Amino acid sequence: MSDESSRADGGAFPEGIAIPITGLLALLFAVMAGMSLRPALSGPPSRFTFPIAFAVASVVCFRLRRRYAAARADEGE
Repeated sequence: MSDESSRADGGAFPEGIAIPITGLLALLFAVMAGMSLRPALSGPPSRFTFPIAFAVASVVCFRLRRRYAAARADEGE
């Protein structure tokens, strides 16, 4: 698929690049949530904002990855 045809289909990313990037971002946010959890447990409740925000960002990236993978599978059929 050429660049022009993928842009005409409404895709913001080149073919196949969104799935690995969103997967890596989901992993990165999950690791950051885990790393920030220990200081949050030993501090005041306001420190829980970072682990929760990172966990939510990880879930959002994972859902985007699944959506892109499903859309790509539909294109292949």
